Amino acid sequence: MEIQEKVALITGGGSGIGRATALRLANEGAAVVVGDIEESDGRETVHLIASSGGAAAFVRVDVAKEADVRAMVAFAEETFGGLDILHNNAGIISGSPRFPDAEPERWLPVLEVNLRGVILGSHYGIQAMRRRGGGVIVNTASMAGLAGYAADPVYSATKGGVVLFTASLAPLKEELNIRVNCVCPGVVNTPALTRNRIFANEQERQLIEQRIRTIPLIPPEEIADIVVEFIHDESLAGRAMRIMNGRPRELVELPSVIRRFL
Repeated sequence: MEIQEKVALITGGGSGIGRATALRLANEGAAVVVGDIEESDGRETVHLIASSGGAAAFVRVDVAKEADVRAMVAFAEETFGGLDILHNNAGIISGSPRFPDAEPERWLPVLEVNLRGVILGSHYGIQAMRRRGGGVIVNTASMAGLAGYAADPVYSATKGGVVLFTASLAPLKEELNIRVNCVCPGVVNTPALTRNRIFANEQERQLIEQRIRTIPLIPPEEIADIVVEFIHDESLAGRAMRIMNGRPRELVELPSVIRRFL
């Protein structure tokens, strides 16, 4: 799909991967709707796009709330005339204390935002794209969705769910001309790293900072590049891309899709 003159919607667009993707899509000529729960961050992304001559608008959204997601997609259609590209990117981590020591109030929002938010976004996004005759969805998963992640099992479970949810939507390419893929990055240099340190106790904070200094962090712009590749490459649907700093990116072999009940 060509990005020029298309309408794109990015959740979690106020910072990190979401902001990098919003700026890249605007630079490619898309009108961009920035969705974020943090209004100041989202409006700053819109300002950065507008100052470079791009078209953008902000909508506040809690992706865990159905009414918010429905209104966000409607906003994109009302503001720019439709929806062609959706990047379900918003996500959070559990933080400290770790599962199972953490109370459910700590990790339940991770399920709501990371998995329910992607499913809700796709639900309403697909309806809007059907009205346009097709579109592209790119979900932000994680390396933690491809392998167990002992530091945050609930986060890993949500990202694994995003990977298989993505794979399960592969048939939409033939049925509705809608392609759904996902990116699975390692550790990205985003504000989420700071939030992780906030939740940790002093001993854990020092350990996290020590590990971060030894891990090659992925620039969010690199993930934005791959989102754009997924949009352009009309051959890919239901696929997951593994991204690790310093290593070649690769498409992951996923189980085949069961298309009907057994």
